[in-house]
Amino acid sequence: MRQPAGWLVTLSIGTALVLLLLCVLVFPRLLHPPLSARALQGVASVEKRVELQQAQARLQDDVRATLLQGVGGLLLVAGVIATWRQLQVSREGQITERFTRAIDHLGSTRTHVRLGGIYALERIANDSPADRRTVTEVLAALVRSQSRWMVGTPDVPEHPSPEVDEQLPWLEHRAIDVHTAMLVLGRRPPSPDPLPLFLGRVDLRYAHLPNARLPSTSMRHANLARVWMPGVDLDHSDLTDADLRQANLQRARLTNANLHNAHLQATDRWRVDLQGADLRGATLQGADLRGATLRAADLRGANLHGALLEGTDLTDVHADATTVWPDGFERR
Repeated sequence: MRQPAGWLVTLSIGTALVLLLLCVLVFPRLLHPPLSARALQGVASVEKRVELQQAQARLQDDVRATLLQGVGGLLLVAGVIATWRQLQVSREGQITERFTRAIDHLGSTRTHVRLGGIYALERIANDSPADRRTVTEVLAALVRSQSRWMVGTPDVPEHPSPEVDEQLPWLEHRAIDVHTAMLVLGRRPPSPDPLPLFLGRVDLRYAHLPNARLPSTSMRHANLARVWMPGVDLDHSDLTDADLRQANLQRARLTNANLHNAHLQATDRWRVDLQGADLRGATLQGADLRGATLRAADLRGANLHGALLEGTDLTDVHADATTVWPDGFERR
């Protein structure tokens, strides 16, 4: 790569020298040619001839000065552009080096080194918007690999498990690198076109993620039992068959989310926004949905036995004979 760069520099210097010569020797004489003897035949006075020739030379000098100023300005602009480009190349090289070092840290056996790698990736994503998608994919892969919930395999309980394990430590205590990666993913800068997250079949029980921004996230078959995520943004997310039992989703946004066959039993008062959500076959037994918004939600096949629906917005919900309502509940 060095030889083409050398030729480019040589060509640029040669072009600049040729342009300077043309500005000094050629262009002024073309624009204001010297007065020939024939042109001065009608001028009898020698002093007048000399004066006319000197005036023509001054015109050439003025053109020469103007052209040289223009060339100097062009060279200055070119220098600024070259400097800016060099800074960009240097910055990109630094980001690449930082990214490589952060990835190396993620593979460390020491917890604090892995955490340093996660925070370094967050800094790279904030400094370089072009690298945000890559950083998002790397952190999502970390969560998937370090916190698997392999539905249907003999190594894990059935999904959902018969009972919620109320003795399990918080995620930040049992898998701090996974918890930190989720924190970073949940505080990504807002974007009009959010980057999708793929977190299917992950074990995030007892995760502590208040006000996390996780729109357009795929969490199919994930175990989210007893997560503490008040104010979470999960708009347009796919939570098919997700276990959200005893989750804290107060003021959560789940508009147009896919919650087909999800398990949403909860005793806390959610006031959750489920407008347009797909809740077909969802289990909502005993859920406290007072004050929640289920406008235009699809509740066909959903089980709301024992659910609290006082003040719940059920405008234009889709329900059928398979929808199980609380005892004594009458839709208006």
